[in-house]
Amino acid sequence: MKNIKFLFIGLLFGIILIKSEVVSWFRIQEMFRLQAFHMYGIIGSAIVVAMISILLIKRFNIKTISGDPVIIPQKPFSWGNVYGGLLFGFGWAITGACPGPLFAQVGGGFAVVLVTLLSAIVGTWVYGLLREKLPH
Repeated sequence: MKNIKFLFIGLLFGIILIKSEVVSWFRIQEMFRLQAFHMYGIIGSAIVVAMISILLIKRFNIKTISGDPVIIPQKPFSWGNVYGGLLFGFGWAITGACPGPLFAQVGGGFAVVLVTLLSAIVGTWVYGLLREKLPH
């Protein structure tokens, strides 16, 4: 019961995804076909908000709720990120969903997305098995 707040935050996030049409297969296809600005606007605004948030966190040395410093480590370049990003993008374009909206799509009543959700879970499991052999 102490984690019920996370359930409500998840429900609110799912409603926002549905209402903003981020989980719409048609909107995602429009994005990948370069036919509409809708998804680029949402993704772009999220990037701008994240950039401003990180700038403010670093400039004002903002701490977490528990008082710990926020540490944003530098990440070195890795070709594994490029390959993973391409694989992620291809899967997103083919299925019309990325991991976050999958749950919102299922919650929105699109039962066919269960196939994609189960495939994502199996893919994550396979990655866990092969992680040591992949470039990082």
